[in-house]
Parts: sequence; structure tokens; C-alpha cells
Amino acid sequence: MNGPLTAALLAALVLIPAGSAGAAPSAAKELVFPAPSRPVAAVVSPGWGDPEQRDRDRELQEIIRRLGLRSGMAVADIGAGEGYDSLRLARALGPAGRVYAEDINADFLRRLGDEAKRRRLANVTLVLGRPADPLLPSAAVDAAILVHMYHEISQPYALLYHLASAIRPGGLVGVEELDRPTGSHGTPPKLLVCEFQAVGYTLVNRADLPGHLGYFAVFRPPAPQHLPAPEAIVPCRE
Repeated sequence: MNGPLTAALLAALVLIPAGSAGAAPSAAKELVFPAPSRPVAAVVSPGWGDPEQRDRDRELQEIIRRLGLRSGMAVADIGAGEGYDSLRLARALGPAGRVYAEDINADFLRRLGDEAKRRRLANVTLVLGRPADPLLPSAAVDAAILVHMYHEISQPYALLYHLASAIRPGGLVGVEELDRPTGSHGTPPKLLVCEFQAVGYTLVNRADLPGHLGYFAVFRPPAPQHLPAPEAIVPCRE
């Protein structure tokens, strides 16, 4: 895919959350969420680390194992960038599976779309999200991953709130991070758990990953009806 976005890609890129009879986003009451009480790292690259080293450390295999992913599942890659995980997951999930590659940077997604087409991966859907909302369809995915990007989310409580509605019952959210301050492009585990729990998520497990990958935390999101009121969310301190 060269040059401007094709109409088909544009349709996939600007993905509006599915709903049966809900009000349009512009007509819905705007929710107000607290800001994080810690630094937010700047986005400096569409990818993290060395792809060959990540392959040697078996990152994808660890993600699949720890989230129990199987062929035919649907997975959202939040902050997909140029698609290291999205492209590999698309192969692993098979033609019946689906990867929602989400990012707030349209240029990153264009590059990802180019590579997906080059690799003949028809099961990758590009999603242009917002800092506060990944704009995924309701109950669309079996799992979501946030790989070395959580520290760059400027509105984490809002994003986690909206992400919960995209996860199917029994689904999980996996976060891969380095144990260091958010301003240094990592997230201390206790802070990560605190922020997820503030939005009603439950920690399932957390363990170090092999090699240079950091740690991986798995959370179960709350059912939409059990999400806290935005004004009741208390920001965590680093």
C-alpha cells in the first residue's frame, strides 16, 4: 500500500465503537476523569527495544502463554506503534483470529498497515484511538495488551475505564513494563497495580519476563456495570 490511505484502510483506521442503540459520542454526556499524579513519558518512538532481541527473549510466546491466547481469538494491541506485537499476533491467532492494532498516531498506523499488507495479513484492523479512549467496539476482544507504553498514556484512568467495555466476559488485560519511574519510560509494579485497581481491575498475577523484557502483569477488567464513577477514582502516587 503506497501513497494515500485507501478507502478500505481509512474505514478500518477510524473505527467507531459498536453499539446497538447508544447515543452518538458527541451527544453522550462527557465523563471527567482525574489526571495521573505522576509524570507521563513522552512518545519518542513507534517501537520499543531491538526486535531481534525481543524475538530471542520469546516475547510473543510469553504473552500468548500468560494470557492463554489461542487461534481464533481477538486481541487488542493498545499503543501498537509500528506493530511488532500486532504483526506477530496476527500470524499466531490465524485467519479466524483478529488483531485490533490501536494507536493515537495515524502515521504509525499507516506504516503498520503497509507492513500488514506486505505480509498478506488480512486479520489486522487498524484503530485510530484517542488518549482517553481506544475507541474499540464493545465486547470485541478476548484480551488486550499494553506493551512498554503504559507510562506514555496521558489519561490512564479514562483509557482503562473505556477499555473495560471492549473486553469480553472472562477476558484479560496484559501489561509489559520495566520497573522504573514513569518519567524514565517504565512503571513501578505497585503503581501499575494501584492505577488499575482504582478503575476496578483485579490483579490476576505478575511475574518477571525472561531476558530484557521487564515484567508482565495480568488483570481482569470489571464488568461495565461495576466500573466506578469517574469522580470516585482516586489517583495513585508514584
